[in-house]
Amino acid sequence: MTAKFVVVPQWQGSASSRSMRLIDGAEAIRGDLPSGATTTVEIPLGAGDAVDTGVHRYSTLAVVRERLSMVLANIDPADTPIVIGGDCGVELAAVEHAAARAAAAGERLGLVWFDANPDLHTPDSSPSGAFCGMVLRALLGEGAPGLVAERPLAPDDVVLAGTRSEDDGEAEYLASSPITLVRAEELDGLADAVDALGCDRVYLHIDLDVLDPGEFAGLTDPQPFGVSLGDLTKAISVAVGSRRLAGAGIAMFAPATPAAANPDLPAVLRILSAVTAPVRARA
Repeated sequence: MTAKFVVVPQWQGSASSRSMRLIDGAEAIRGDLPSGATTTVEIPLGAGDAVDTGVHRYSTLAVVRERLSMVLANIDPADTPIVIGGDCGVELAAVEHAAARAAAAGERLGLVWFDANPDLHTPDSSPSGAFCGMVLRALLGEGAPGLVAERPLAPDDVVLAGTRSEDDGEAEYLASSPITLVRAEELDGLADAVDALGCDRVYLHIDLDVLDPGEFAGLTDPQPFGVSLGDLTKAISVAVGSRRLAGAGIAMFAPATPAAANPDLPAVLRILSAVTAPVRARA
């Protein structure tokens, strides 16, 4: 059992005018990954069209979803995929794959979503039309046809962790949803929240904007009062616990320039080390 890395330098799901910096972020991380265990998904050059879906750049996002799904399908079931974005939209295919593997084994998947934002919009509620802000809702089965999970997760299989910035539509959804919400200042309660899911496997989504911007500069949309790097790495360990890690995704590294990635890379590598620790322990 080993970690297999899949780099997906997708930028088309982001709402930021600086979204193409996500390419540089993904490439910077790839430079520190073991080449023999790393695959890169080719991203179309074009931005893509909405095709009347309400999702900006829908056509390209759908192509990347298909390409990533094919790469993940070829990973040995004994190995653990670690997906490196790019924007958060890459997680649709990644979490779908983890859910399908868990179901095939007769097990239940829990999803821990480390993110400053809950990503719970639909095309109708999104103020930006960016898929990055819709991907968790798509994993719950709601969204544009072709960009929703074929095997939706149940809201009570999800823990939002480190979340501190919701739009009105997302806050309204959360008010009536059984999703568990663990705020940035409440991470000490994460272990109990994940234990309450009763899952056999866990997938970790880590949007780097969960970190406090005072500790991590390479973000397109930094949110104040975030999680410290030390608290995040501890929370990653707590979230997995004694469960099997079904996979993980790290997204939204957007350095101002390729050279500006260097000061942030040690933090990314610490997060990668925390994420892969359960895999190494089972090897």
